[in-house]
Order: sequence, then C-alpha cells, then structure tokens
Amino acid sequence: MQRNTLALLMISLGTLVGCGDAEGVYEEEEGAVEEVAEAIVEGNAIQPNAIQPNAIQPNAIQPNAIQPNALAPSTLSPSSLAALRDPGEAGQLSRLFVRYAVGCALEPSQSFTVTWTDELGVTRTEIYVGQLGLAPSWATGPLDETGQRWVSACIAARTNWYGVTVTLSMRAVHDAIKHAGIVERYSYPKEEGAFWGNLFAPTPYLHSCVYVPNTDYVRSRMRDCAAGHIGTNGIESCGIIERRGSCDAVCDSLDSNNGFRPKCVYDATVSPPRKTTEVVTVFLQ
Repeated sequence: MQRNTLALLMISLGTLVGCGDAEGVYEEEEGAVEEVAEAIVEGNAIQPNAIQPNAIQPNAIQPNAIQPNALAPSTLSPSSLAALRDPGEAGQLSRLFVRYAVGCALEPSQSFTVTWTDELGVTRTEIYVGQLGLAPSWATGPLDETGQRWVSACIAARTNWYGVTVTLSMRAVHDAIKHAGIVERYSYPKEEGAFWGNLFAPTPYLHSCVYVPNTDYVRSRMRDCAAGHIGTNGIESCGIIERRGSCDAVCDSLDSNNGFRPKCVYDATVSPPRKTTEVVTVFLQ
C-alpha cells in the first residue's frame, strides 16, 4: 500500500473468530454448519473502532504500505516488517490486520507466517491461513485495485459493533463465494445488507446498506453496521463505514440464482451514478 497518513487501518482483538482459523469457525459452529458444506460461512467480530483511518498507534502497519508488495514477509518493506515484529500493542494490531487480510484474500492452500520476539524475549511464530480466496494473487504480487475492493468489502462485512461473533453467509459475484446452494440459502435466509468500498485508496472509504424489511431482525442478531446502531444520540454508524440506507435504493436487485447484490453505487455525484461489482452481500440465520 502507498503511504497515506489518513489510511491507517488496524484490527483490534475483540472476540477473534474467522480469518486465520477456518477450522475453529467450523468446529465452534458444527451443529449449525455441518450440513452447509458448500457455504462460505464466516464468523465476524471486528470492532468498528478498529477500522478508523486515523492512526491510533503510529508504529502500526498501514494498509496502503503493504498493497504494492506480495503478501509475504520476504517482499514486505522493512518498515512493514518492523511493524509486524513490534512486541507491543502496535505489533499486535499489525498482526491482527494481516491475519484478517490473509483470511479474506488468500485461499486455504495459501498462508502467511510471521515470527517476532515478544517483550519477554520469547520467539513466537504465527501462521495465518487463507480462507475465502477473494484475491489469491496477492500472495505473489501487488494487490490490484479490484483486489483492494474485494478485501475491503470482506473486512467491512465482518465488522461487528459489539465485537461479538455472529455466524453469517457471505455471497458475491466473485467466483470464490458466488454459488450458494439450496442448503445454504435455506439455512441463511435473512438478507442483512451489503458492503463495499476501498480501504486501500488514497482516501479510504467503506459503504453499507440494509435490506429494510429485515432491519429489526438484523439488530436483534447484533449486526448493526448495515442497519445502524441505535445509540443515545440516534442512529450511529460503525466507524468509517458509511451507511447508504436501503439496498433496494443504492444496489441492484438480488441475483435470482445465488442471492447477492451484483452492483452498488459508490459515486452518486454523477449521472448515472457509478456502481461497483465488488460487493459482499450478507445473509443471516
């Protein structure tokens, strides 16, 4: 990623389930998921205050500082490697971001290994295994703009206001998560909404929309980043994620075969509005 002082993205530790431990997700949710073998079913617990573009930890890794390189320790810049190996809080945040990025971008056959020395002088190694395969070429080369948008949409879709795990089905036009089988559609029938954007852009942005008829249900499932969180000051957004209202107003209708929003508006300042196809649609049980 290109250096940009407004583009520091860090994933904080809330309740971590998902990217980097696919087996943990399936074991934990075995009763609900064992019959959904073809489903892309993911836990999510990324807290919104961890995806702000402003730097909380100046020494932590910056997303647009690793985008121009392959997602491998041998190709990262010295500053990015130093951030990953930092034994303090900045290092923890850096490693967590890379863990989620790997899970969204890479395939299960791909992984990322980082070794560092903690504050007690103990050498530690973590291996982050790919899951969704939305941008597998990042393992060997730069993350192109299309890949940036797919990884961003994935991270946005897995953001949770409360930092708790909610099992969900992620669907998109992307071949990796395009085909929702009958069992998946039956087990995860409630459309929450959709997520899109680009956290790696010079000015990072994320958008969400909600399927309005399910708004109350979505909130009851502790998923507030599309519907909006009801707070003391009214409806609140999840950090950088800008709510765009009704999916029916800003996105194409659901694909009739697999149930995803093919396109959503990312620029409404022109006529006709510009739309993106890098959209992740979320369904709940």
